Amino acid sequence: MQREYHKWYSLNLARDMEMLIFGHAGARVLVFPTRRGRFYEYEELGLVAALAEPIEKGWLQLFCVDSVDSESVYNRSVPPHDRIRRHVQYEQYILNEVLPLSRMKNPQPFMISHGCSLGAYHALNIAFRHPQWFGKVVAFSGRYDLSAPVAEFRGLFDDYYDDDIYFNNPNHFLPNLNDEALLNHLRRMQIVLTIGTDDPFLGSNVALSDALQSKQVEHELYFWEGRAHQADDWQKMVKLYL
Repeated sequence: MQREYHKWYSLNLARDMEMLIFGHAGARVLVFPTRRGRFYEYEELGLVAALAEPIEKGWLQLFCVDSVDSESVYNRSVPPHDRIRRHVQYEQYILNEVLPLSRMKNPQPFMISHGCSLGAYHALNIAFRHPQWFGKVVAFSGRYDLSAPVAEFRGLFDDYYDDDIYFNNPNHFLPNLNDEALLNHLRRMQIVLTIGTDDPFLGSNVALSDALQSKQVEHELYFWEGRAHQADDWQKMVKLYL
């Protein structure tokens, strides 16, 4: 399996960023790590190995990016408006640096956005905000409202709220989305969600599914037994849904 390591200074983030690429051809897959995860996490969790056959056969090429969660939504040492501002800078890094590199490496036009846990949030949020760049989103065990506390998980903005937070919480902006151009892009996208029946974020997924249905956006929502929020669960999921 072809494996490439990349590192460069990001102008959008004003810091070095790292990335791993697996494979040589096929649909491009933008892979986000879990909460505070690193670019090598997907490989360490056994998910690259679970996809070895489609990668080696040239059906998929993975672009595993780093995160800045510890500087953005999980950085409690800065005010909430600075957390969401850093998140927006991260999105610009993905759109203006990672995606162009992926197109340079692989001219295949079909792009998949994918992640697990908080990575599922990142994958779905960017795909829903910029659906013109994606043909499919595959989100496992995701949380799509970062502002509300759920079970043992706190809200990430300490009750602060602004437009950036609204437009980066899919459970918030999707029900009110009336832009037909964006909706038509979403309607042609393949959308696959999974969630465990005991996962604290089950309600977030059901609410997202209801909002998609109300907008006549076809999608698939799969319920897995138990919490289903671990690497061994995701290894099974990627073989079925990615």
